[in-house]
Parts: sequence; structure tokens; C-alpha cells
Amino acid sequence: MTTVIARILLRYVAAALVAHGLLSPDLGGFISHDPDIETAVNVFAGVFVGALSEGWYFLAHRYGWAK
Repeated sequence: MTTVIARILLRYVAAALVAHGLLSPDLGGFISHDPDIETAVNVFAGVFVGALSEGWYFLAHRYGWAK
């Protein structure tokens, strides 16, 4: 995931949380513009995609889908 996509996703998530009253507008702005949070989202997305593909590989071999 590129940093541009992560930044856009953070803006939408922060806006949704502010709209529902779960975050204050100041905290929502902080989340959508902080480069450290953006980096953390990128790392999490990379780990998630890697774990998902390895899990799928495991299931494919276990249930014979890899043939």
C-alpha cells in the first residue's frame, strides 16, 4: 500500500469516527495528518496481507486446493 492510499484511508476513517462522535475533530485531524500513524498503517497493512497470503497457502495445502 502506498503512502498516498494510506493517507486517503486515514482521512476517511478519521472523518467517519468524527461524524459518529467517537473522536473529537482535533484528534481526527491529527490522525489523518500524522506521518507516524501513516507509517504504522502501512506496516500493519503489509503484515496483514502477508499473514493473509500465508494463511491461504496453508489452507490450500491442508484441504488439497493446491492441486
